[in-house]
Amino acid sequence: MAKPTYTKDDVRRIVKDENVQFLRLMFTDLYGTIKNVEVPVSQLDKLLDNKIMFDGSSIDGFVRIEESDMWLYPDLSTWTIFPWGSEYGKIAGVICEVYNSDRTPFMGDPRNNLIRVLREMKDLGYTDFNIGTEPEFFLFKLDPTTNDPTTKLNDQGSYFDLAPVDLGENCRREIVLELERLGFDVEASHHEVAPGQHEVDFKYADALHAADNIQLFKLVVKTVARKHGLHATFMPKPLTSINGSGMHVNMSLFNDSGNVFYDASAESGLSEDAMYFLGGLLKHARNFTAITNPIVNSYKRLVPGYEAPVYVAWSGHNRSPLIRVPAARGGSTRLELRSVDSTANPYLAVATILEAGLDGVRNKIEPPKPIDRNIYVMTEEERHANNIVDLPSTLHNALKALKKDNVILNSLGEHLAASFLEGKRIEWEAYRQDVSQWERKQYFEQY
Repeated sequence: MAKPTYTKDDVRRIVKDENVQFLRLMFTDLYGTIKNVEVPVSQLDKLLDNKIMFDGSSIDGFVRIEESDMWLYPDLSTWTIFPWGSEYGKIAGVICEVYNSDRTPFMGDPRNNLIRVLREMKDLGYTDFNIGTEPEFFLFKLDPTTNDPTTKLNDQGSYFDLAPVDLGENCRREIVLELERLGFDVEASHHEVAPGQHEVDFKYADALHAADNIQLFKLVVKTVARKHGLHATFMPKPLTSINGSGMHVNMSLFNDSGNVFYDASAESGLSEDAMYFLGGLLKHARNFTAITNPIVNSYKRLVPGYEAPVYVAWSGHNRSPLIRVPAARGGSTRLELRSVDSTANPYLAVATILEAGLDGVRNKIEPPKPIDRNIYVMTEEERHANNIVDLPSTLHNALKALKKDNVILNSLGEHLAASFLEGKRIEWEAYRQDVSQWERKQYFEQY
């Protein structure tokens, strides 16, 4: 998705030409939920001069009530006109960075934090960290009476199925069209493995705008699905006994000479930097899982038997390990991290992934040998002999691992790390104290 460079005058002209009447100022909270402040177009000049203020005390992970006044600084490269119109005029959106009342960047803003980590990357001599994602989602029927989501799937299709089996095809097609109207370069869309499960793939972007694109993508998917009487969810495992939804992350590091991960003289085509970056990812994988898989339900997906990665290993030849090296070389050389799911805050996930890889480069961390067998059929003894460890099995275990890793904690910064750990501790405690239907079914009569 190419990002045009808009000036203030460009924006003023677009607003006039397109009859924009409302401005949606968007930012993301600690947990990855997109928030917005909507103002009439009469406030455009205030927005362009960074003079829009809001109360940040009610936003998860932001600030206390006694320090609530915050500024919104628009990133004009994210300016867009939403394709769904309004009877009162068009709505434009722009993603903003959050600033403190003293005009300094607020480091509890996940986008500001990613900008900080990218600045550190550039200090090491790299120019770009490109990210391409493969987000999956489910479509469920809405109750026709209440319009509330149900747990009834809209089809019983499977991988690459066509209509009439894939009843989500029209919805998915409209999602693609709306994304293209917003400037996305959509590469493919298809039915996924599980009934009611879908995937739309769009072109990679630099890390910051890739995270922006994920947020905008989720907004479009949910909005279009509702028009079709459907509820779209990015919940990793909404139903038992079917494949869950992930968001594979493809990544490449660049400098002025091109893709740093490619080395034509190496037998594998992978450079030393690529191998060190891979080593860093593997070293920190257990510890950044709380960020890339941040909810209780994430760990219902990360189990054997449903194609999701469970074991910390890598390969260029099979899809069972955590990290795969796709066959493409040259400018397309990349690493694919397969554990991430779409409930992750994309700004935090990209920051921690990048920092883990850069730690590998700084400290020349060699990755272990690749595992080119199907790890799912290996015995525990075979995995142990190959130094293959498991990803955390619960959010609780993932948080314990995160607390021990200063590299990953530093990738979040002090404010975000403390807020995240405390919020997720509360989430785990609430889950741990809840009595589930499974427990009642299993134990209620037996004991």
